[in-house]
Amino acid sequence: MSTEKIHDTEKGSVEELREEHHVDLSNNVNARIQNPLHGIPKAKLMAQVEQFAREKGMEEQLPYLKKGALLAQNPKDFENIPELDEEDRAIIRREVTHRWSQPKDMYKTVIICSIAAAVQGWDQEGSNGANLSFPQVFNITDDASNPDAARNQWIIGLINSGPYIGAALIGCWLTDPLNTLLGRRGTIFVCGIFCTLTVIGSACAQTWPQLLTTRLLLGIGMGAKASTVPIFAAENTPASIRGGLVMSWQLWTAFGIFLGVTANLILFRVGSIAWRLQLGSAFLPAIPLVICIYMCPESPRWYMKKGRYQDAYRSLKRLRNSELQAAKDLYYVHRQLQEEFAVIKGSNYFSRFIELFTIPRVRRATLASFVAMIAQQMCGINIIAFYSSTIFEQAGYSTEQALLASFGFGLVNFVFAFPAVWTIDTFGRRNLLLFTFPNMAWTLLAAGLCFLIPTSNAARVPLIALFIFIFDAFYSPGEGPVPFTYSAEVFPLTHREMGMSWAVATCLFWAAVLSMTFPRMLGTLGPEGSFGLYAGFNVIAFFLIFFLLPETKQRTLEELDYVFAVPTSKHIAYQGKVFLPYWINKWVFRRKDAQLQPLYNFDEVESITVFEKGAGH
Repeated sequence: MSTEKIHDTEKGSVEELREEHHVDLSNNVNARIQNPLHGIPKAKLMAQVEQFAREKGMEEQLPYLKKGALLAQNPKDFENIPELDEEDRAIIRREVTHRWSQPKDMYKTVIICSIAAAVQGWDQEGSNGANLSFPQVFNITDDASNPDAARNQWIIGLINSGPYIGAALIGCWLTDPLNTLLGRRGTIFVCGIFCTLTVIGSACAQTWPQLLTTRLLLGIGMGAKASTVPIFAAENTPASIRGGLVMSWQLWTAFGIFLGVTANLILFRVGSIAWRLQLGSAFLPAIPLVICIYMCPESPRWYMKKGRYQDAYRSLKRLRNSELQAAKDLYYVHRQLQEEFAVIKGSNYFSRFIELFTIPRVRRATLASFVAMIAQQMCGINIIAFYSSTIFEQAGYSTEQALLASFGFGLVNFVFAFPAVWTIDTFGRRNLLLFTFPNMAWTLLAAGLCFLIPTSNAARVPLIALFIFIFDAFYSPGEGPVPFTYSAEVFPLTHREMGMSWAVATCLFWAAVLSMTFPRMLGTLGPEGSFGLYAGFNVIAFFLIFFLLPETKQRTLEELDYVFAVPTSKHIAYQGKVFLPYWINKWVFRRKDAQLQPLYNFDEVESITVFEKGAGH
């Protein structure tokens, strides 16, 4: 069934519902977050469920659908819903008290998504070690004695940025058509093939233009994969643990980076072909990804977008602990989709792209994801992730010591990503960023200033490494996992692939700019100037996040429609005029009577969400 047919289904009831509650997804000035089933009379709701079951050929599931609809309508009061028996209530209680108790197919999906992320990390880290040797092989060294040093710095930067150029200009923008044609799993499968063949090709390159070409082609697979995998994880997980599981993208990207620096360290002694093995070894995790991806259930939301409700229900039964939960999620998502399609009618590739900037609700998500993604490049993590071996050599390390220091960087990056698994859904996405960015600013500045210590001083190199590692420790639980988790959840289903394409293209385009310019920046500003510049970028990113990034923790993907219907001007005004004075009174002047007026009014939202004062922050 096409999206147009989905839009027509229950159109009358959707229009009635919107009139009853006066919630405009395009311009939610009152900041009301409402359950789309809230307030519908019981008899009318049951009639709508029966109509839904007939239209979708799901009459056999009608008893579960009715229970699920009642539960979705009034989740906080499930103990008093007479249609639920004690076994049903026990299931719902356990959903709250044992939120990490999930079916094996859920964790199978998470494992496969983690492998996909490890591929991403290893792909980007191979060039870090290879930078120490391939310039000599292709006669593009940037030694000060080389008259072509400036030109060669740009060439080295271009080769390193190749995957990000390919991803930002081509790979990310293939996400929408690939997902439409092949689904989430099919897209990941194709990307796995790309990431296998291109890294093998880079290991066989005989000239630097050949190496650049294979790196550009690698970017096509990396871009589409980075845009699809977080969506796949977000759409398969319940809201209570979605942040923790979706952020596994960054956790296992960090693990891939760690594997990459480990491979660089192991392989650097093999001689002149070391750089080939360092680049080519990244094919290893891509093999199990290609083999295992079809063992996971397809995204139920993708099936529903295609009108394949029976398939969606089968997926949900594999991904939830009970058929009641599967039925509840199916009907709840279906009704919210009616709201989306009533407001957002993106019907083709180009119109969906234009609507990223023209429909207010989508435009706000576009802006927020842009801020989250560009902040990842502004923080400076990738000048170290891409060039740590080069930086440590300039600090005074030998080749082996530089690779060992890079190994330490990769280990810190991975280990300190673990706390975010728990904090991202409790402390919140926004709060993690607001806490870590000031700390990244001062540590990066300190690392840069340590380059001014005389080379004769034995403390110089250890201090540089120390502050880089501390910077990395602040990055990993904050700006590391948040951008991809955040961007995967903020867009409505109708524009999710296109929106994620935009977000990842933004991230990887600026990663390409960073990767291309840093060798030349290092040559002109030196390490101290380069690090100081990125420390300043951290401060700018902090203010962008403070004013432009709404909190999304523990909201269902459908409830976020209402969060992003709040005008940006209202959000900015609230942060500056309400939240900032409250924070100063509470934490600077230590006033115990400081009270925070919440931005959002929550009306009967999902049972698995957290109700707390100021949850919108």
